[in-house]
Amino acid sequence: MSAATNAISLPHLLVVEDDDAIVDIIRRYFSSQGFEVSAASDGASMRAELAKKNVDAVLLDLGLPGEDGFTLTRYLREQWKGALIIVTGRGEPIDRVVGLELGADDYVTKPFDLRELLARVRSVLRRTVETVPVGVQPDIVRFAGFRLDLAARELVDPRGNPMPLTTGEFDLLSTFVAHPNRVLTRDDLMSRIHGREAGPYDRAIDVQIGRLRRKLETDVAQPRLIKSVRGAGYMFAARVERG
Repeated sequence: MSAATNAISLPHLLVVEDDDAIVDIIRRYFSSQGFEVSAASDGASMRAELAKKNVDAVLLDLGLPGEDGFTLTRYLREQWKGALIIVTGRGEPIDRVVGLELGADDYVTKPFDLRELLARVRSVLRRTVETVPVGVQPDIVRFAGFRLDLAARELVDPRGNPMPLTTGEFDLLSTFVAHPNRVLTRDDLMSRIHGREAGPYDRAIDVQIGRLRRKLETDVAQPRLIKSVRGAGYMFAARVERG
């Protein structure tokens, strides 16, 4: 391997899947598309891989031996900040909602199209891997006592405590602060966040809204920051200041 190749940092994908055939298919395809691919067959080996390597994205199956996939989803969102996409044969709406509620950035059901899976992984990575030029001040946004650092992707509450955000929560909040006091439909939000028209996954926006409200609102039952507009969508009803 040349020094030039060593200098290039390939995006690292960890496939957490106990079906060797599926792992092999994903490994061969994503490797051909410029990814480094590792694999783990259960929760223990997943943790071991994350501990010894820098991983950019995890593809997580829900039907693993031992620990339930939702348990691992919760663990990843609490202990790890990378991109998380659930890839599973469980296509029931309730499973999709639970996975997104627990913090997955996307949910893909089997059988999947490799090109679509690649597009979804790249879409999530574009939103999570950002660089800030040296000497450029981070873009700071303040609202209702909160401080949002758009460059560092960090949110601090009014008491000065950091509030971890999933990729989806950050993307949603950054969209809201960019368009305060303006009604945004689900289609608007899906298009701005994912760069595509809302489709079968448009209800994911509602799930993310619920998660974000639990972090921002004093009373989730009567939200004051993220308001629902009947028959239209959502509005971020806060004064936003930059710098």
